[in-house]
Amino acid sequence: MKKSLALILVLVLALSMLSGCSQSSTKEEQTVVIYQNKVEIGEQLTAFAAAYTKETGVKVTVKTSGGDTPYAENLKAEFQSDRQPDIFVIEGMGGYNTWKSKLAPFEGDQWIDLTSLEFMADGKVYGFPVAVEGWGMAYNKDLLDKAGVDPATLTSQEGYKAAFEKIDAMKADLGITSVVAMAAGPDMRWVTGLHNFNGYLSAGLPYGDTTVLDKLLSGEPDMQRLTEYADWVELLFNYADESVLLTGNYDSQVGQFATGKSVFIHQGNWIDPWLMDNGVTFPMAFAPHASVKGEFNGIFIGAPSFYVINSDSKNQQAARDFLNYMATNEKGHEYMVNEAKMVPAFTNVKLTPSTPLSANISEWLAKGTAYTWLQNDMPDGFGMGTIAPLYESFAKGDINKQEFIDQLAGKIEALK
Repeated sequence: MKKSLALILVLVLALSMLSGCSQSSTKEEQTVVIYQNKVEIGEQLTAFAAAYTKETGVKVTVKTSGGDTPYAENLKAEFQSDRQPDIFVIEGMGGYNTWKSKLAPFEGDQWIDLTSLEFMADGKVYGFPVAVEGWGMAYNKDLLDKAGVDPATLTSQEGYKAAFEKIDAMKADLGITSVVAMAAGPDMRWVTGLHNFNGYLSAGLPYGDTTVLDKLLSGEPDMQRLTEYADWVELLFNYADESVLLTGNYDSQVGQFATGKSVFIHQGNWIDPWLMDNGVTFPMAFAPHASVKGEFNGIFIGAPSFYVINSDSKNQQAARDFLNYMATNEKGHEYMVNEAKMVPAFTNVKLTPSTPLSANISEWLAKGTAYTWLQNDMPDGFGMGTIAPLYESFAKGDINKQEFIDQLAGKIEALK
């Protein structure tokens, strides 16, 4: 369900009293299994679950699949076995349409009144927002300063092209191997087929505008916009390190940026824990993606993923109690903000992020402009399975830009 940007801003900035949390009367006998897709918070969520177990007696086990491993495929394998989780993650309408027969609605849960980013379908609440997330072109401010590039100029394809050309000519002086850390290989299809493609779907449009997405779902490509979008993809690929672009995994892409070997990285604030764990201290922030022609004054911000309850679980109440605790208890807030380094989606959280990219998300929200996350509302598998391989072929040179455009258009048309 699409929400206004104003409501998201209220979520992040508002302060209110903390609520209590009830516990299941049969908690001692119950075990809750969470299957989640954010490798960046795997250790932190596991530690929080262990603390919750110690406090309540309810055993909570965290299983993680994501990053370089295909979460959607592995989750389906869990359901085909006897290892069905009690809580798992969906992302937008695509995930809902895949799993709706396995979802139990939330009713009367305390956290529902503390957010405007719950996932709703058919008039019912099905999803607990994991966090507010955002991404743009993250940059190393020290290197931009050294190169004499003002991030305020990074609002259009023309601005980026001029900056990339200047930085590329200074690689030796800057000590970098590439201008941008960009990955398009088989391990990183979510970067291209989901996050990058979202620029085609929403960049420059009013928050909540689904015009381009609606056309896609009906099998209609916007050829002018698709052509402009391909120029952006080409620009990123041309100034990326070939090894990271073609074969790099999550660690190699983020590591290139973290070690100062690239000025930019195509990622979001979810890389904050990795950066902090590896002692990265240089100042950084986001500039807008110039996904199509025009001027851009926002980055992509939303609640992209949601914890949901398995309708076949025997531990549904214990699972709901755990999520209520996370949203309403100070220890849950401490976990979300200071341990997992996330921007919570709940108005009662008094803590603010200290990590650089998450803090910058709040700054972008305060500016009052953002672009919508729509990639998760595409048909299941379309982003990573159907179109992401086209990016790999384009990056390798197996197809040229016009072929990339034509083949993307063909995949969209096939959705009719």
